[in-house]
Amino acid sequence: MAYEELKLSTPSPILSWANHPLGSEETKMAKNVASLPFVYKHLALMPDVHLGKGALVGSVIATKEAIIPAAVGVDIGCGVCAIKTPFNGDQLEGKLKKIRLDLEAEIPTGFNENKDVEKSVTNWQRWRDFQDLHQGVQNLQGKAMKQMGSLGGGKELPRTVVIQ
Repeated sequence: MAYEELKLSTPSPILSWANHPLGSEETKMAKNVASLPFVYKHLALMPDVHLGKGALVGSVIATKEAIIPAAVGVDIGCGVCAIKTPFNGDQLEGKLKKIRLDLEAEIPTGFNENKDVEKSVTNWQRWRDFQDLHQGVQNLQGKAMKQMGSLGGGKELPRTVVIQ
């Protein structure tokens, strides 16, 4: 599939594989992201790109000397998290596979879910908003409660580890 370079005035080019024309809000968000000083080479828009919060869901933002976990467009269930650890690369040499396997054993991924619902999840005040959602998902509150704290449907653990 071919891409097109969007003709927008931005410091970094925007390469689009989108399978639809961008709306005005999507275009504005793409321009904002492509204007960030740490974007590396270009901003890429995938075929299913759509509005997110702060960044487009379905955009790929390579960065130089910056990590922006929320750049997934605040897509629900994306499971992106950056945590500073006291470890350096030498300390983790040869241990990353075991760390990943240990994480996968503890955090449900894909369409798996937690066996039990945590009390803090049950007490979350926003569950009442489920009644305002589309009727097709209102009966999925129990499943959503078991997936809270998991990496949700279709997602896998991130395969990139950043070490200082």
